[in-house]
Amino acid sequence: MQGILINGQFPGPTIDAVTNDNLIIHVYNYLNVPFLISWNGVQQRRNSWQDGVLGTNCPIRPGKNFTYVLQVKDQIGTFFYFPSLLFHKAAGGYGSIRIWSRPKIPVPFPTPAGDFTVLAGDWYKRNHYVLRRYLESGHSLPFPDGLVINGRGWNGYTFTVDPGRTYRFRVSNVGISTSINFRIQSHKLKLIEVEGSHTIQNTYHSFDIHLGQSYSFLVTADQASQDYYVVATSRFTPRVLTTTAILHYSNSRKGVSGPIPWAPTFQIAPSLMQARSIRWNLTASGPRPNPQGSYHYGMITPSRTIMLANSAPYINGKQRYAVNGVSYVPPDTPLKLADYFKIRGVFNLGSIPTRPPSGNNAYLQTSVMAADFREYVEIVFQNWENTVQSWHIDGYSFFVVGMDGGQWTPDSRRSYNLRDAVSRCTTQVYPRSWTAIYMALDNVGMWNIRSENWARQYLGQQFYLRVYSPANSWRDEYPIPKHALLCGRARGRRTRPL
Repeated sequence: MQGILINGQFPGPTIDAVTNDNLIIHVYNYLNVPFLISWNGVQQRRNSWQDGVLGTNCPIRPGKNFTYVLQVKDQIGTFFYFPSLLFHKAAGGYGSIRIWSRPKIPVPFPTPAGDFTVLAGDWYKRNHYVLRRYLESGHSLPFPDGLVINGRGWNGYTFTVDPGRTYRFRVSNVGISTSINFRIQSHKLKLIEVEGSHTIQNTYHSFDIHLGQSYSFLVTADQASQDYYVVATSRFTPRVLTTTAILHYSNSRKGVSGPIPWAPTFQIAPSLMQARSIRWNLTASGPRPNPQGSYHYGMITPSRTIMLANSAPYINGKQRYAVNGVSYVPPDTPLKLADYFKIRGVFNLGSIPTRPPSGNNAYLQTSVMAADFREYVEIVFQNWENTVQSWHIDGYSFFVVGMDGGQWTPDSRRSYNLRDAVSRCTTQVYPRSWTAIYMALDNVGMWNIRSENWARQYLGQQFYLRVYSPANSWRDEYPIPKHALLCGRARGRRTRPL
């Protein structure tokens, strides 16, 4: 099949940055179709102009280029970039982003002997435009053909380690439809970081990673000198997909052997228990020298509760996906440009309700939810379907305070973790279950809230949150870039003189 390469590579080159670095990234589109890159987990503080999704940016036309100017403000951790337009994500085009702590900021573990990136996910042999046509014709995606680790199939990639030394493995699920389980034969995984948050360093034999999520583990090469399987298997699928890479001891003379280590396949309970075991390290420094736990998120009372329920309706005889009964339709002009230039008729605030409707009716709409700068909100993701959902929020990290089965009610708050819940940007919701988060709306802009299941996202399970400040100040939000691409009804307008 056709794949999308970045600088001739698949996966694309790793982007390394240090907290608060300014990045200037030139993207040249040599495809024959429009293209955009988005930065999964990079918060784009005060700068949704650089988010790289269709609600904020015009596509880069074939043969043209665009320069992203962004800052990794007050962030550390493991993230990735990916092509956000059309169904390009199914063709690759992704790469790792590593944001390192500043030299004088302590980290809660010794410096590893090496740092490995693991970009794992499902893979389809059909071309991305064929998959897109399936969806546009009202059909579901076929089952994936397999899994890949760093763009390779069975035993196609090797991680070389020295005996007795400890290494950091940064693992991201970059697939489009499937949760995975990650493990290394005969070795333990010590969790140290989740999407920019240092965690309590629990040890696991295997770990579930849902769509769009990223984790860091310490792995010590403390076994006999030989080669071992690095394994990714699908979770919650009717047929288990498996792929392997190799952990190679530098003095090994023996290849991989024995059975691939076991891990859960369709069981929900162990995955839920594992997710609840992830805790914030309150005493560790984050991107700043002060301890992460100095922010007491659980002592702040949310100003309101937003409940978001996913669904899979048929609209006009075709399969769609929806949030609170609204299936998102992209407008002809990016929402951020329409908002800036005050172009009428592109979107309406409040076009998606803040709670699911009582009936089963669903409709198509360019859905935008209104919010005020510095609100502190509780968001409940309610999932009544029989599949695992994975939700991502651009521009933010949030505290995953609770998750459980059944219907969320106000009494569910009694089970919330208001002390050391992890802060992250992507969370799962188990089948017929709920997940609750707390989030401070401290980042002005137009922000995409979406399913990380790319078929669901493409067919409407997404919307935009417009976080608004009336101050019109650079202190709250950067001005439109003077080199911003203009398209749709914004074409021909002026950006700014400076």
